[in-house]
Amino acid sequence: MTTSTHTQPADATRLIIFDTTLRDGEQSPGASMTQEEKIRIARQLERLGVDVIEAGFAAASVGDFEAISAIAHAIKHSTVCSLARANEKDIRRAGEAIQHAAKGRVHTFIATSPIHMQYKLRMSEDQVVEAAVKAVKIALEYTDDVEFSAEDASRSEMDFLVRIFDAVIQAGVKTINVPDTVGYSTPEQWGERFAMLLQRVSNAQSVVWSTHCHNDLGLAVANTLAAVQHGARQVECTINGLGERAGNAALEEIVMATRVRKDLFNITTGIRSEEILPTSRLVSTITGYSVQPNKAIVGANAFAHESGIHQDGVLKHRETYEIMRAEDVGWKTNKLTLGKLSGRAAFRARLDDLGIQIETDEALNELFARFKILADRKSEIFDEDLHALVSGHHSGHIPKRFILNAFEVTSKMGQKPIAHLQLGIDGQEQTVTAEGSGPVDAAFKAIEALAQSGAQLELYQVNAVTSGTDSQGEVAVRLNLNGRIVTGQGADTDVMVASVMAYLDALNWLQTAGKANPQTDEVM
Repeated sequence: MTTSTHTQPADATRLIIFDTTLRDGEQSPGASMTQEEKIRIARQLERLGVDVIEAGFAAASVGDFEAISAIAHAIKHSTVCSLARANEKDIRRAGEAIQHAAKGRVHTFIATSPIHMQYKLRMSEDQVVEAAVKAVKIALEYTDDVEFSAEDASRSEMDFLVRIFDAVIQAGVKTINVPDTVGYSTPEQWGERFAMLLQRVSNAQSVVWSTHCHNDLGLAVANTLAAVQHGARQVECTINGLGERAGNAALEEIVMATRVRKDLFNITTGIRSEEILPTSRLVSTITGYSVQPNKAIVGANAFAHESGIHQDGVLKHRETYEIMRAEDVGWKTNKLTLGKLSGRAAFRARLDDLGIQIETDEALNELFARFKILADRKSEIFDEDLHALVSGHHSGHIPKRFILNAFEVTSKMGQKPIAHLQLGIDGQEQTVTAEGSGPVDAAFKAIEALAQSGAQLELYQVNAVTSGTDSQGEVAVRLNLNGRIVTGQGADTDVMVASVMAYLDALNWLQTAGKANPQTDEVM
């Protein structure tokens, strides 16, 4: 049985950070990750100081189970958690997935709102309570750290919430999570709901109260902070607010809000705030979900000042227009500069510093060779370049039906762009030419003329990995084939090459079972 060093409910000044990027965040269409990518993110979350890492939904697939198990082996300090519906099969699968964790948790849930119980579960209130208690007791066979969530709590009847929470506390849960599953609540209502629950639930002080808010009305962070003000001491959140539909409460915003506004929140977290930006960029690179420039804390413009009045004020005294230091969340940190003269030792040392582990010497040699090619084309290599490089390297572990051998595009004003491609398809070289409304459109049409995939292009996105005209362009391409959604990635100093690489990467993922959008019939 996995044991835990669970944060005691009596520690009223400590806020537990529960990150669900690898579970709820992965439910964003096309944001699914390979096992290697999940381990990279999990290690960075541990480096960030996250208390609980929800590593996935063990019963969703064999791949999810194996990824959770691998993370449980890799993580030494954070608690590793698996989500499970309130049924025996799910619970046992979750318990088995986290059995090797230094600290493991099973997180079980069942819907409690009238609309969910009537139309989805087709269960009575008595049946729901019975299922919840049974699930908790089975989970306790695997770990003494069990969390229970009442799905759609914002639309649940207060009397029933009190009843089911009383029952699961008596059964032995350590954490009670109250989720605003559909982003329905407002801060005032959510704060009042927590205050009432803590007042009415028997033995409320014996458990940690948690909040999990979705962002459908743009209120996830505000609702989360309201819950904290009224007694919640665990917040469930994701990096960059990633998550299905409009996303979840953003970890970076919650953490910095409680830190900047200590006058309102007399609490501390274990988060190393200088790791916020590196974590944000890693998640963005792996999932293909870019961060909007005006995003709080981690957006490119978060600490930028265009107005002359603002610039003058900041130059005279930073706090006139900045309520936190950019350096405190990872901006403008000192870095080991890498370039074409850097050796293998410096390269590997920087990967280690970034928490990137390369398993074999052969893989390191391959990655170092690609680094040298990039260094010949860029004057400086930054951390973001290395993350992009490693992401491309891990894509190399999938079978590649489609390989780019040569590429040329002609684009002149007043004429339709023409793309010429030489592709390796199943080991056979084929050439193709196509016109398009633009060079990217021509390239993608050329690829499809040979691939005949039938997939729909849902997203084409280009981001500069670093600043400067020699920056790598990082491209994300999202394809949908009969409901199977994958995201391909490509990075190169030539954006057109990166675009073709990203499209081919997505096509290669469509040929595998290793990276698809994981959806279950119940999500919290």
